[in-house]
Amino acid sequence: MLYILQTALELGFLYALIPMALFLSFRILNIADMTTDGCFVLGTAVSVTLAAAGHPFLAIPAAMLAGMCAGFVTAFLQTRLGVPSILAGIVTNMGLYTINLMVMGWSANVSLLRVDTIFSLFEDTGLGGQWHEALLAGFVTILAGALLVLFLGTRLGLSIRATGDNIDMVRASSINPTFTITVGLCISNALTALSGAMVGQYQNTADINGGTGIVVIGLACLIIGETVLGRRSVLKGAIAAVIGSIIYRFIYAIVLYTKIMPVQGLRLATAVIVALAIAFPTIKSWAAFQKRKMAARQKGGR
Repeated sequence: MLYILQTALELGFLYALIPMALFLSFRILNIADMTTDGCFVLGTAVSVTLAAAGHPFLAIPAAMLAGMCAGFVTAFLQTRLGVPSILAGIVTNMGLYTINLMVMGWSANVSLLRVDTIFSLFEDTGLGGQWHEALLAGFVTILAGALLVLFLGTRLGLSIRATGDNIDMVRASSINPTFTITVGLCISNALTALSGAMVGQYQNTADINGGTGIVVIGLACLIIGETVLGRRSVLKGAIAAVIGSIIYRFIYAIVLYTKIMPVQGLRLATAVIVALAIAFPTIKSWAAFQKRKMAARQKGGR
């Protein structure tokens, strides 16, 4: 059980940056950004490639910068060329497949063998013991979440939040929505690439198909967290992203560890977990309605 908890914490913190990014793009900006899958692999590819070249620390900001560029392309297609937000993300995602292959030296897989990573270097410090990976992943994720919350409280951050609430009002207030959308998508994709960069060095590998379906899983994690904490503030939204990711990874680890389903069927298990997570608010509302309905009938019968 301790192993399951440790694995859930490590992967939960590492992947929590994705629902955090979706919180910014989907919840705050009200944009369905489909760049996530390709951007995650981009972060992984840049991180692993630079780590293999002997620069594990430089790999992290470099991956985030690459993610910002991907977000800028999506925002440019949407705001300047009039491409619908979903299609803009899909187009960027398609282009990133080739970009990712180029970064990985036209190879579908790149591995880190006997190469220092940020996790191995942190382990050498002796901090955290066997929990050093969870400690480092938690520190990076919590720091990123805190900076995101602080940023959204600034003047520019408030403008981004206002853009998602009412873009016409923002335009009438002499705020350029093109700029706020671009900044928001750049930061969102930087967080996604940061997750990919951390995961790449954690797993010591980069795979061209490693981001398949990651946007749906990230959205499911965000919904799980919001179901637990609610959607009342930016701070709660950032915390919900982390909690939801840990809960999702804990459930996934239990399914994997208990062998309820064979390894070949894990994608089906993932699909079921994601579907239940996304549908949970609707199921919860339906159950509450049925409960009130039964209570009203019992009251009327008296």
